[in-house]
Amino acid sequence: MSGRVDRLREALEEPLLVTTPVNVRYLTGFESTNAVLLVEPERVRLFTDFRYAGRARELAGVEVEEIPRHLYGHLASRLPALVGFEADALTYSNYELLRSGGIELVPRRGLVEALRAVKEPHELDAIRRATDATNAAYARLAEEQFSGRTEKELVWRMEELFHACGADGCAFPVDIAAGPTAASPHAVPGDRVVQEGDLVMVDSGVTFDGYCSDCTRTFAVGEVADSLRQIYDVCREAQQAGLGAVGAGVATRDADAAARAVITDAGYGENFGHGLGHGIGLLVHEAPGVRPESKDVFKAGNVVTVEPGIYLSGVAGVRIEDLVVVTDDGCDVLTSFPKELTTVH
Repeated sequence: MSGRVDRLREALEEPLLVTTPVNVRYLTGFESTNAVLLVEPERVRLFTDFRYAGRARELAGVEVEEIPRHLYGHLASRLPALVGFEADALTYSNYELLRSGGIELVPRRGLVEALRAVKEPHELDAIRRATDATNAAYARLAEEQFSGRTEKELVWRMEELFHACGADGCAFPVDIAAGPTAASPHAVPGDRVVQEGDLVMVDSGVTFDGYCSDCTRTFAVGEVADSLRQIYDVCREAQQAGLGAVGAGVATRDADAAARAVITDAGYGENFGHGLGHGIGLLVHEAPGVRPESKDVFKAGNVVTVEPGIYLSGVAGVRIEDLVVVTDDGCDVLTSFPKELTTVH
């Protein structure tokens, strides 16, 4: 914990009020829905209410101040006159409460997130463990009967497989979309019955020791049309181009461009409407962003997804997603489930 706080202090111009729960957790190891952390040059103070104070006092190197449940109504008298705040997290109403208490607030963005983006060895180990469970669950899912079952039924089965493979839980709701349902990148699984000839897109991930995995694979149910195999092949080629472009020092938008060029050249540019990927860690979406408008640059130790997709309205969708660790000379692909179009029944 102290190492992370020390690195944060190096980037501060004034004390920082940390209000994002995942950032509080990252800096202290403390999980709570109602806690605020103040990082000062010589000390770290955590403000929380009666429900969490006892557990908070077990933290090493953190001064705990128990205050009433509505924290922001009681914070101003306990803060320095000038503090930085997480501009993307503090609500306007709480900002007003602090300002009315005489606090001068300086907006700051991405300070803790930048630290979280480069994973430490134990974080990488947890992500690998989460990915191992994900790989194992996909292998078992590929042995399941798809046809004749609804999308929802397959979702429930995937959740069971995750637990059987040692995951702590799901990182996000399992998304299984068949046929035209998969034409939406973030479809809502429903009661549609999977049929022979469908492509089925499975997007899911798990948590292990608080860290997330993320994987998407697209399956063929029996024999599928050549046109569907063709878009799958294009997507796979694009995904390989994206993987080949990842490496420390590379602008993330350049990796996106490498994959996007393959899809555009094949005539499907308008059918790939999202970014190539995103960072992952304590949250399933975090820095760095891997998309056309991103200004981020890959650093060794980033963990990101590489997930191009092609979505044909009313017809089908294809996405292939791996989780990778950025290295000095490229990336280490953690996802091991095969990327050949897997046929299920």
